[in-house]
Amino acid sequence: MSFRELAEQRQSDRRYDESRPVPREVIDRILDTARLAPSATNSQPWRIVVVDEPQLRDQVAATLTSPLVGSMNKFAVGVPVLLVLVEEPGNIAGKAGNLLLNKHLPAYDLGILSAYITLAAREEGLGSCIMGWVNQKQLRKVLGLPKHKNVPLVISLGYSLQPTRSKKRKSLEEIRSFNSYKE
Repeated sequence: MSFRELAEQRQSDRRYDESRPVPREVIDRILDTARLAPSATNSQPWRIVVVDEPQLRDQVAATLTSPLVGSMNKFAVGVPVLLVLVEEPGNIAGKAGNLLLNKHLPAYDLGILSAYITLAAREEGLGSCIMGWVNQKQLRKVLGLPKHKNVPLVISLGYSLQPTRSKKRKSLEEIRSFNSYKE
């Protein structure tokens, strides 16, 4: 499958075959590919907690929603796998870049890592969904993470029950200009 085909087929899936577990060998192939993602100053500021034990997975899923947001992420209960992305400190050069550029570079790095994970999952025939609504305090407690750890994203993985949808994207002309900014 070409990169273009992967990009066309990757989507946010919210229905999975709960009776079909994802083999750990498949998860390892996805994460082995994802670890090749670029990061600022090669900091690789991440750890990934794979949650595939049903009771723990459902406890993690409960941290991804709130009465304030209605049904958002309710689908996460029962998904075969949740990948919890934990931000780790960057290297010295990355920390310097954060200060000099007034940016939080690990946030960009974790976004890139997420893209690699979801594309690698698609290549393996899996669906995925990146979730950013996370009750970090509750999630830290469920997984025994130190209080200072940041968990910006959780990604669901499983065999999707949803058909591939057409992408609704802006046209190339709407997002691109050459040599100067044009509205």
